Amino acid sequence: MTTIDGHGAEGQLDPRGPATSPAGEETTHQVNYPTDVVDVELELEQGYRTEIHKNHDDTVDVETYGGGFDLSRRATAPHLRVGKDRWFNLLWLIPIGFVGLLAAIAAGKGIRNIPGVEEFIAEYPGSMPSTKVESGLPAWAGWTHFFNLFMMMFIIRSGIQILCDHPRLYFSRNSTPGKDEWLRVGPPVPDDPYWTANADTVALPRHFGLPGFRHSIGLARWWHLGLDVLWLLNGAVFYVLLFSTDQWRRIVPTSWDVFPHAASVMIQYMSLEWPDDHTWTNYNALQLISYFVTVFVAAPAAVITGLGMSPALSQRLGLISKHLRLNIQVARSLHFLVLAYFLVFILVHVTMVFATDAFDNLNHMFAARGCVEGAEPGCHSAVGFYVFCAAAVVCILAWFAATPLTIKYPRVVQKVGFALIGPFQRTLEKLNPQPGTFTEDDISPFHWRNGRLPETVEYKEHEASDFQDWRLKVYGLVENPMEFSLEDLKALPYHDQITQHFCVQAWSGVAKWGGVQMSTIMDIVKPLPEAKWAVFYSMGLGATGGIYYNAHPVDQMWHHMSMLAYNMNDEPLPYMHGRPLRLRNELQHGYKLVKWIKGIEFVASYKEIGSGHGGYSEDHKFFGRHQTI
Repeated sequence: MTTIDGHGAEGQLDPRGPATSPAGEETTHQVNYPTDVVDVELELEQGYRTEIHKNHDDTVDVETYGGGFDLSRRATAPHLRVGKDRWFNLLWLIPIGFVGLLAAIAAGKGIRNIPGVEEFIAEYPGSMPSTKVESGLPAWAGWTHFFNLFMMMFIIRSGIQILCDHPRLYFSRNSTPGKDEWLRVGPPVPDDPYWTANADTVALPRHFGLPGFRHSIGLARWWHLGLDVLWLLNGAVFYVLLFSTDQWRRIVPTSWDVFPHAASVMIQYMSLEWPDDHTWTNYNALQLISYFVTVFVAAPAAVITGLGMSPALSQRLGLISKHLRLNIQVARSLHFLVLAYFLVFILVHVTMVFATDAFDNLNHMFAARGCVEGAEPGCHSAVGFYVFCAAAVVCILAWFAATPLTIKYPRVVQKVGFALIGPFQRTLEKLNPQPGTFTEDDISPFHWRNGRLPETVEYKEHEASDFQDWRLKVYGLVENPMEFSLEDLKALPYHDQITQHFCVQAWSGVAKWGGVQMSTIMDIVKPLPEAKWAVFYSMGLGATGGIYYNAHPVDQMWHHMSMLAYNMNDEPLPYMHGRPLRLRNELQHGYKLVKWIKGIEFVASYKEIGSGHGGYSEDHKFFGRHQTI
């Protein structure tokens, strides 16, 4: 066998550099490969491929999708944690809000009659001349407004669907149910040691979420992220046109007087005596502030918190994640609060549009028509209303068509979504996460479990013998096909790292993983130059049958944080977490980190494996092979 000292074969310097210790310090291992590692002769064309269940029908059967789910486990109303063990149903905010509205109206009418308040309103009527734009609202504002409405409709629906795939929010990266969660939209977690994150998902009404059936996060993410890209492009066009014209004056405060004017408008609204309407040329101060917050605070916050949920960015910016506590769960919770803001804004915005002269408002928004002071009565036309009705029909048809079209053409949704977001995901994969971000003090007390357990004869026989007869077969486009026992792997240089696990369902946890780096394995088997992908085969089954598998770029397997783990938190890998062996690739979500591994095949392409999409979840659940965000 070969002995190396931090170098590649034949004494050449390894271009990937020496091995890296968990503390981030470079070390050199004296590697003595075990002499009892034997060459294996496998049929390279097949291997474990024949054990994979192919998806021959690129449609979705909701009843059998994902192996079939109990559709009676449905989402609940949002519950907010109050104290240690009490939960407040947020639906109570509806009657509370109604009572509060009545109280505000009563207070407004009472305040309005106070002489000093009348003088205040006279001095600050609500609209400021400095925000006036004589040309009115341009057509491009109406078009960008409609596209924003159309895309937000699906972004919100798919976002709620994603939330229901892990119906709990935390501010702690540990994601401990009951302890760390501050809000939930599903039932409590049962006291079941075999309960998994997949089992914890909840169902939504068919036309409420998108695509509207349980554990459909793969398709929901394509809708959400793909439309996010288009929404950002629409927003960029809006920003450019806004600041290249004088329209920015309508929504950007330029004087502190905006605040007393806004207070005046609030009093007038509360008293049900509307302020003078000059919306065609300038918004009142309260509108100006609300639009400014929406466009320049809430929208960027949605983008920033969305990026904060990216595993690649969270690893790359681990220092911020650890010391500033801006971890993925904080980002997810803040992202939800931004969603709540948008929902409240939309509710208030639509209500006020129809409560304060709907025809004129719709004329402004949908027909770019309006009346200036002293104009003829004929300027108050119904054109905007008719355009609005047509736009509403388009939105309603799209709303109800989205779910059945997704069910019928899920592969199209997957491909279009990847075309939109794929380039950005591939860019994030190039970021280089550094080890040593976490310490043993950061290890999570609870770590969610997932995946269909390997309750097969093959696995049970290995488990009964304490995996003495288990072998890891490494084959394919390699110079030296090998078969490793668990003891063989333990005889190789030991590597451990404390890293954060990211599930595509959005839970996370920190654990210490111990085992052997993939680079060590590859130094032994020597992948051929044409080997571009490493395919990992599991003893665990996919939800609809056949074994679970996933493909990873060989370039990522050379990374010092890509490893085969047989220990977790200094103990043998637990059954629920992949015993005897699992993959760790810290650039990817958890569903790609195959557990209960029995084989690794190096291939030029994964197109001939399974259904050809790079993994079981990609084949059957329409996930993406690049899921770094």
